[in-house]
Amino acid sequence: MIKKTLLALMISVSITGLAQKKGEKATVIKPKKEFIDELLSKMTLEEKLGQLNLPTSDDFTTGTAGSTGTAKKIEQGKVGGLFNIKSVKKIREMQRLAVEKSRLHIPLIFGMDVIHGYETVFPIPLGLSTSWDMPMIEKSARIAAQEATADGICWTFSPMVDISRDPRWGRASEGSGEDPFLGSRIAEAMIKGYQGSDLSANNTMMACVKHFALYGAAEAGRDYNTTDMSLNRMYNEYFPPYKAGADAGAGSFMVSFNDINGIPATGNKWLLTDVLRKQWGFKGFVVTDYTGIPEMIEHGMGDLQTVSALSMNAGVEMDMVGEGFLGTLKKSLDEGKVTQKRIDDAVRLILEAKYNLGLFKDPYLYCDENRAKTEIFTASNRKSAREIAAASMVLLKNDNQLLPLKKSGTIGLIGPLADAMENMNGTWSVAGDITKAVSLRKGLEDAVGKNAKILYAKGSNLDYNETFEANATMFGKTLHRDSRSPEVILKEALDVAKQSDVILAAIGESAELSGESTSRTNIKIPQVQKDLLKALIATGKPVVVVLFTGRPLDLTDEDASAPAILNTWFAGTEAGNAIADVLFGAVNPSGKLTMTFPRSIGQVPIFYSHKNTGRPLANSEGKFEKFRSNYIDERNEPLYAFGYGLSYTKFEYSNLKVSSDKLQQNGSITVTVDLANTGNYDGYEVAQLYTRDLVGSISRPVRELKGFQKVWLKKGEKKTLTFTLTANDLKFYNNDLQFVAEPGDFEVYVGGDSNAKLQTKFELVN
Repeated sequence: MIKKTLLALMISVSITGLAQKKGEKATVIKPKKEFIDELLSKMTLEEKLGQLNLPTSDDFTTGTAGSTGTAKKIEQGKVGGLFNIKSVKKIREMQRLAVEKSRLHIPLIFGMDVIHGYETVFPIPLGLSTSWDMPMIEKSARIAAQEATADGICWTFSPMVDISRDPRWGRASEGSGEDPFLGSRIAEAMIKGYQGSDLSANNTMMACVKHFALYGAAEAGRDYNTTDMSLNRMYNEYFPPYKAGADAGAGSFMVSFNDINGIPATGNKWLLTDVLRKQWGFKGFVVTDYTGIPEMIEHGMGDLQTVSALSMNAGVEMDMVGEGFLGTLKKSLDEGKVTQKRIDDAVRLILEAKYNLGLFKDPYLYCDENRAKTEIFTASNRKSAREIAAASMVLLKNDNQLLPLKKSGTIGLIGPLADAMENMNGTWSVAGDITKAVSLRKGLEDAVGKNAKILYAKGSNLDYNETFEANATMFGKTLHRDSRSPEVILKEALDVAKQSDVILAAIGESAELSGESTSRTNIKIPQVQKDLLKALIATGKPVVVVLFTGRPLDLTDEDASAPAILNTWFAGTEAGNAIADVLFGAVNPSGKLTMTFPRSIGQVPIFYSHKNTGRPLANSEGKFEKFRSNYIDERNEPLYAFGYGLSYTKFEYSNLKVSSDKLQQNGSITVTVDLANTGNYDGYEVAQLYTRDLVGSISRPVRELKGFQKVWLKKGEKKTLTFTLTANDLKFYNNDLQFVAEPGDFEVYVGGDSNAKLQTKFELVN
């Protein structure tokens, strides 16, 4: 029966081979262009529009899928793909409907938000970025692809490469921070990890660069809000990671929700056609974000038919959930508002993606139940997750070498995040099982065994306000709110503190207090937790803040009062074990910030690579100077700079040199610096190289990251690091949007953060 069905499929599409029996070799099919030309010629308009339709699959349950409305559309050829359906069994059932019940038997593509891991969850993307470790970041994506494809998924809506310089924006947690150079390198690493070298292999998946474009620059840090930006800033500061994603061969792009200079990105032809395709040469397909097309109605762009035609003509190929393409494009075609060629071009790109993924050779390529049983949430993957999580943590303060702790005595573990297993995975970890994550309490208890005593108390709820806490603990990520009075909860914590030799205060945000649609006007730790920390410090016991957050916070009070602060972000499946590794010194922290931490919300947006003013502040001590570019009530500089992060050891930079004081346009120079570990621990240091273009045709940033190296040094060891610079590294878009390296003087800085003091210079000459 299966062979007869397959034979019918081969004849109907004039191809050979779709699904194969287990163990059989997939049949060779025709070359891509010939194959797709032939298939397109057999498709009706309705079937073509169906390929452009991407509904969600939330209503599917195994055994009843065939009776759902979406299932009927699949049989009718009105669905091109599905997303957020999980498990091989369910996906195989949906794929069967497409390849056995529809007229042309075109397979579906299955997508999911695999953002920072699949069932093995890694740190949130902002946390991953603070590792500054490209092989490690690539490995996290490789493991995510291995697990997701073992469970039937062949397309991920990742990486998110939006530059963000506003911590009010909750989705900063999903990106790689504020810097375009670093963000570009991370985009490349993630795409390589997902897609590998062969997209048709059954353990690689198609990446989707998002959100195109400028989503992280929404006004007031309010999600989905408008963006108004000069072309100069777009091309130089926000576009580079998207372009890097296109250059790295990402198979798809996702459009952002915001409008850009008055035109929603979902219907912005300049953005999607002129920039993405014509200027950058992108060859994949473009998908909207969730209901992005009908949302243009609220933007004031017209009714559903109008905005659907606008989106299609702009350069969108796949409509996520909105069904505007499916429901209105036939009418728009009849009325001459879209062309048949544009529809055919869009369908071709979707079919090419399916061809590249190997789905026409074998629609069940990603439906091997043996893989699902043996390749997901393995001990090896969890071991990698633990290592990567530890590498992402940033030591913000460590007075008198309070850390690392000894595994002895009595340790008081206090705070609403101390025993919060459900929150460890962080936001956008849809495939992860929150009940399998390791809490901080569990990690510490396992680490010390019988060598030390761990005393626990909750200390406070997340917030005094119960409604606020409910809104910040959605999707099952409860903190099990304590119904007792704040005074009673605090008294219990102080009783624990009195018995302890050292206190770990596990405070900060909950997992869903950052992420999509969690913009905040107040980026301080909630007041009830501030009150808890103040009371703990007042005991006179040494206090380590173990910080959980998905964004930069205003930690001015905590920095002034707590002797040690370890920022753990949300570290994923192995969070508790990884935090314990760092606290007890099994791992020397090496994370460096990729977003600036402000002193005050009033400084936002704040970032290191700002432009100078004609009246720059003459000092960095916070002294107010009239008629200078400063605040009357706050210092200019941030609390923690971009690139900042401490270690248990000490690193010293010296002997900065350039190989020549002249750099030719077609040549290169090397920059060398000596790096020594002068402390008492082996460890990693992230050495960072910045340049400043002193004179340009447009105003240039005070510093720009142009290189970095993560270096392992044993205590007492010294190495000479070498960086290479070419004219291409110094290029920028001038006011005519020409990508140029202008001759002139450049300063070079190398050090452990964006405030690096070692300096030299060279001249770029023609």
